[in-house]
Amino acid sequence: MDDFEVTVLSDLAALKSQMAALIGLGQPGRLTTLEQRLERHEIYMQRMKGLMGALFVLMTATHIIVDYLKR
Repeated sequence: MDDFEVTVLSDLAALKSQMAALIGLGQPGRLTTLEQRLERHEIYMQRMKGLMGALFVLMTATHIIVDYLKR
C-alpha cells in the first residue's frame, strides 16, 4: 500500500468512529439526544402558547369588566 491508500483508510476509520458516535450503536447517540431535546422544547413551547392565550383572555375579560364598572 502506498501513502495515499494508508491516508484514505485512516480517514475512513475516523469517519466510521464519528458516525458510530453520531448514530449511537446500541446506545443513544448524539442525534437521538438532540431529537429528544427538540421534542421537549416543542412541548414547552406549546404549553407557553396555551398559557399566553389564557393570559390574554383573562386580560381582555378584566378590561371589559373595568370598562363596564366605570359606567
